[in-house]
Amino acid sequence: MMLKVVAFGGGRGLSASLRALTRLDIDLTAVVTVADDGGSSGVIRAARPVLPPGDLRKALVATADPARAEAVALFSHRFGGQDFLTGHPVGNIVLTSLLERHDDPVVALDAAARIVGSRARILPMSCTPLDIEADLVDDSGSRTILGQHDVAVADGNVKDVRLLPSDAAACPETLQAVADADWHVFGPGSWYTSVIPHLLLPDLREAIGASRARRIVVLNLSEEKETDGLTLSGHLDTLRRYAEGVRFHYVVSGDARTLVDPGSLNSAAQSLEAELVAADLAADGVTHDVAALAAVLGNLLIDDRSGEVGG
Repeated sequence: MMLKVVAFGGGRGLSASLRALTRLDIDLTAVVTVADDGGSSGVIRAARPVLPPGDLRKALVATADPARAEAVALFSHRFGGQDFLTGHPVGNIVLTSLLERHDDPVVALDAAARIVGSRARILPMSCTPLDIEADLVDDSGSRTILGQHDVAVADGNVKDVRLLPSDAAACPETLQAVADADWHVFGPGSWYTSVIPHLLLPDLREAIGASRARRIVVLNLSEEKETDGLTLSGHLDTLRRYAEGVRFHYVVSGDARTLVDPGSLNSAAQSLEAELVAADLAADGVTHDVAALAAVLGNLLIDDRSGEVGG
């Protein structure tokens, strides 16, 4: 029986883990953030009451059947020119159409998955569009920033992050997938706007903590604006703060600095009750090498079938 794996994230980071995980013989589900308000997604969600399609589209493309190259190219094509379509990927338009045609966004995403031959089930973390709000501190003082895009590019250090509405519910299918999974994979990705949000929905966080799945965290290879100055150990400290009571089992780091001096990161991993797995995963110093990440995840997911399953 195939292992059931749920990957959490959004945007390019989730795409990297999905491209790696689709190389493995597993039953894969992606749980995608729905707070994107930048670019094409921002324009669409401001005009129509649908989930922002961009991160969902990226997950569909990352898991698409290689034999559906034309469909993938279509979903990824971005309109040029200087009119109302400029900058919109075709896939975002298709997803918006499906989301309007079907009352249930999960049904819409299942239909989109059939178009590209997705090798995973793509689920939204919530069936309600969400917003991210963060408290930041810099030399001029503290301020509150609303919106995923603005949080991601703002100057200063993030001190706290939350979702609006605060009482939003996770999709029932998402909660079921989390409960049924053998493994949960978090990251890589924008820490405060793609990874941490999955721990901010009360019922989703509760389901993650209650699940008997084992858990892996994949750290980023490079800093992003929203985590400027935050060490890899700081990433784990932040995760521990929002995931209080949730057990993690492995922390995967492909950063070259970890290979040279793993001490501080190993201590941070141990604070999560996790084992540090250091490997050379950099394709270009910034992005993960898909084959190398697949090999590491494969060893953990498939070869490590022994040991007590954590809660």
